[in-house]
Amino acid sequence: MSFASLSEFFAMGTHGAYVWSSYGISLAILVLNVALPVLARRRYLQDEARRLRREESK
Repeated sequence: MSFASLSEFFAMGTHGAYVWSSYGISLAILVLNVALPVLARRRYLQDEARRLRREESK
């Protein structure tokens, strides 16, 4: 499949909206699959550090 111009490539023969939106949704899901566990781990470690400080001060 060859395209005469970059705009034809992005249009994908009138299917571009579906193709690029599916790529965008897939990319968003992949980013969330990486970011959410990292943020959860950071939050967990902060909570544990806070709990340990609280226990030491008693």
